[in-house]
Order: sequence, then structure tokens, then C-alpha cells
Amino acid sequence: MFEDDSSGVLAELQKMGDFDINLLVISKLNWNSELSPWEIPLISKQEPPFTGDASVYLDWLLNEALPKGLELIDGTPTKTYIAGYSMAGLFALYALYNCDVFERAACMSSSFWFPDFKEYVESHQMKRIPEKLYFSLGDKESKTKHQILKTVQDNTEAIVKHLREQNIDVTFEMNEGNHFKDIDWRIARGIAEICG
Repeated sequence: MFEDDSSGVLAELQKMGDFDINLLVISKLNWNSELSPWEIPLISKQEPPFTGDASVYLDWLLNEALPKGLELIDGTPTKTYIAGYSMAGLFALYALYNCDVFERAACMSSSFWFPDFKEYVESHQMKRIPEKLYFSLGDKESKTKHQILKTVQDNTEAIVKHLREQNIDVTFEMNEGNHFKDIDWRIARGIAEICG
């Protein structure tokens, strides 16, 4: 979760339909460490360093968090999807290149500005071709003077184009606002799109 409380996402999701899903929500993340695929230089003095521990976090997710989640539910899920916002959106796509567990993914306001990530997507093969992908981005997210962050829309559009050229079912939507507008709704929208 972008924040530690998932009640807003659940409320928005319930407005969108009646979904027969189990939702494993993970919060209290060290975003710049656990979700970054590789180390990069500081992008601002206010940000902690990006240390590139996504592979370690993915191992924990697959071998500890998911098995624990499965213990807590009745029955066995027929599908397993992944969704994320911001750095977690970048991580969700990264996960598809590094494991074959997830059939679908939703990546909302993803940090596709992350240096060399677009090139990584364009030069690597997914471990499993997803049934469906959903991407969204705020229409003001690239409106910044920050030289790295302002690449987010161009990179997102390039990634979408590349994946569509691989004959992958990709939905891409622009939402109104900056990175911090309607976060719960955007997350719920992505989940609804891949679960519908």
C-alpha cells in the first residue's frame, strides 16, 4: 500500500463491483530499498537512497508473504495477480521479468522514470506472458522541472507500446491530477481492471 491503511482502497473497490477475490495487502515498505531493481544515485537530498533490493524483496514475497496469505484463506486461488502504486507499480512489472507466479498485473502511477528501467523492459523477456496488464498515470505527473521524474510519461508510453508489440493485452489510462491525487481510487481501479 502507498499508505498503511487499505480501508480506502477496499471502499473504492466495493463501489466498483462485487469481486470474488482475496486481497493480500502489504504496507510499511522501505520503498526506495525493497522496491528498487538496482542501485541508482540520489535523485534529491530529501529522498533516501535507492539501494536495489527488489530481488531480495521478491524472494520474501514469493516464499514468505504469499504462502502465509494462502494459509489465511479458505480454498485455493485459481489465479494470482500483482498490483502496485508508484515504486510498487514499477516492482509489479519488474516481478513479471523475474518470476512466473503472476498471471496479471496492475501498475498505477508507476515510477517508470527509474533510470534504465524502460531499457530493461525493452531488452528482457518476461518469465511468463501475462494474460492482461493495466497501467495508469496522472496527467500532471510529468509536469515537473526534475530532469529524471519528468520522463515518467514518455517512459510509460514507450513501455506500453513495447508490450503491445509483444501482443500483450495492455490497458493504459491517463487520470486527472498529479502523483498524489485519488490514490485509493487509482489503486482500486487497477485491481478492478485486472480482476474483471
